[in-house]
Amino acid sequence: MESSVISVHALGFQWETKDPFLFCAHHNDAYPEGNEALGPAASLKGRNIGSDFDPRNDWRMYHGQTVPGFPVHPHRGFETITIVLSGFIDHADSAGSAGRYGNGDVQWMTAGAGLQHAEMFPLLNKDKPNPLELFQIWLNLPGVGKMVKPYFKMLWKESIPRISVVDSKGRNTEVIVITGRINDVTFDAPAPDSWAANPLNEVIAVRLKMEPNAEYRIPSASKGVNRMLYYYLGSEIDLNGEAILANHSIELKPDFEIIIKNGYKESELLLLQGKPINEPVVQYGPFVMNTQQEIQKAVSDYRLTEFGGWPWPSEEQVHGKEKSRFARYSDGTYEYPE
Repeated sequence: MESSVISVHALGFQWETKDPFLFCAHHNDAYPEGNEALGPAASLKGRNIGSDFDPRNDWRMYHGQTVPGFPVHPHRGFETITIVLSGFIDHADSAGSAGRYGNGDVQWMTAGAGLQHAEMFPLLNKDKPNPLELFQIWLNLPGVGKMVKPYFKMLWKESIPRISVVDSKGRNTEVIVITGRINDVTFDAPAPDSWAANPLNEVIAVRLKMEPNAEYRIPSASKGVNRMLYYYLGSEIDLNGEAILANHSIELKPDFEIIIKNGYKESELLLLQGKPINEPVVQYGPFVMNTQQEIQKAVSDYRLTEFGGWPWPSEEQVHGKEKSRFARYSDGTYEYPE
């Protein structure tokens, strides 16, 4: 019987991706209680402040000095999809947009022609820990879309489809559809210029939460589509007869139905798939273009314009202790979850 698995790799901090995806990082930090500044109420002695990524620690400051997270930085030429499983992110950007989201929310941001933004992790609980877990995924833009107008949209957890798929023995798999079509459910990409906005590109981003010993079937896709399955929590699964241990990524052949049989523990997986853009990728830090000349132009444009400048009082912009989840768009309108 022909294998449906192309390759298997151990998961690290940054996960291997395939075109049209560029990057996938899994942040899982056991932050302690917060202080008055919304940073950790704990000593930062011995940490490499400004570049704190030490995997030996239970939590990291990343590039934050006071609040954990990623202070103001630029992007051009791609999109970010930020899926927050627990904890909160404060967003601010050079277009004047802002937001606080978390605990199941997703932010979809098209950097396009250029945007600065900050992604900070405010530790809102002063009397208990502040665990944070999220995925950040970079989805490429084709050459014709590299210079589109920047855009961002919130997908509140209340609006994201969550489907229960029960197998023949009554065991459940919860399917959380970030974008794409699966199990007769379609959740359209919110960004109009996204590669995911065209259903012919078969872009899917889906989380799976499987009960012990549950069985779930991933339907086949078209030939040529790239498909990656990330098994980040559990013990062991069986994929069409092949045993896979937790903390591994699996590149799957697209034109196979994939039968996942879970082991004795609850398992969680992330599925990313899409038709490849099949264009050259030239990356320089936060800029992703098609040619070296376009990268040089991106660097020059940023030095000259700062992509609109930074309208916020702090490079680690957070939105105070009392704010609940919200989005403020560049036209001044506000949005709140239902």
